[in-house]
Amino acid sequence: MGIDDKAKNAAEKVAGQVKETTGKVTDNEKLEAEGKAQKAKADVKQAAENVKDAVKD
Repeated sequence: MGIDDKAKNAAEKVAGQVKETTGKVTDNEKLEAEGKAQKAKADVKQAAENVKDAVKD
């Protein structure tokens, strides 16, 4: 996995965390759920990239 992909996944996860936290603070359940989903999506992408890396080795 390239550094680019790692950075993109990390940025997506951080953005999801920001959304989730903002949703909690503002009592916006929709925004909080979007943030959780975005973090989960980034985690899945990261896991897939880790599997690709393991197969290459």
